[in-house]
Amino acid sequence: MAEPVHPLPRVAAIQMNSTAVVAENLATAGRLLAEAAAAGAVLAALPENFALMGARETDKLAVAEPLGDGPIQRFLSDTAKKLRLWIVAGTVPIAVDGDPKHVWAASLVFDADGRQVARYDKIHLFDVDVPNAQGERYRESNSIAAGDPASFTVIDTPAGRLGLSVCYDLRFPELFRALAARGAELFCIPAAFTAKTGAAHWDILLRARAIENQVYVIAPGETGTHAGGRQTWGHSSVIGPWGEVLACIDSGEGVAIADADVPALHRLRASFPNLSQRRIGV
Repeated sequence: MAEPVHPLPRVAAIQMNSTAVVAENLATAGRLLAEAAAAGAVLAALPENFALMGARETDKLAVAEPLGDGPIQRFLSDTAKKLRLWIVAGTVPIAVDGDPKHVWAASLVFDADGRQVARYDKIHLFDVDVPNAQGERYRESNSIAAGDPASFTVIDTPAGRLGLSVCYDLRFPELFRALAARGAELFCIPAAFTAKTGAAHWDILLRARAIENQVYVIAPGETGTHAGGRQTWGHSSVIGPWGEVLACIDSGEGVAIADADVPALHRLRASFPNLSQRRIGV
């Protein structure tokens, strides 16, 4: 059973080394979510592709679910209700009506009653040739449908007002400015950053998004080597609005957990009012 909620709401970024077997990944996610709840978290976020890291990008098509039904979504709903925990489900492969060759990379939010209360479909797709000796090449658009670029998902949670994004979105600051303009006090950025790009840019970009928008950042990630040899960076973190790293799991499975002091965030915004001093706004 979860411990009593702390005076300041605690948030958790869960780090996983997801495999090509959905049942294995759900079991791991359930264990780590229970660990977060036992540590007093009111909201926990899972990484991108937490339910499946296949050998090929197209592997996700075989486990795609219609919105509101399927083993992945039932697991999330049941676990949220059992643990009395809000869960941000990194990404879930949601079927695209009439298009069997693509899925939505949907970040779904479940409240403590197990209800799905928000959805964000990844807007920016990772169509990139990574500059390294291994010649990594990714074309997410071959199997993922891009979300609506005018869709900004912000929702009230027990930890504060939360703005949703996914992985490659991190490199597009205009999205996060739009979320902040809609009242976001926390950003969730679930990811499966490559080892190469993560080592170079992950921490810098997370801290930049926190600092420039004066928000908390919850950044759960994939880590280690996956089916097909893909390597991800890990370093799941919770970042404070001054850019301070409040918690981080470098490698391996685990839970990065920290308190989200939203009243202190608003005191910072009042004394250091860069958001209200913008001359070019969204």
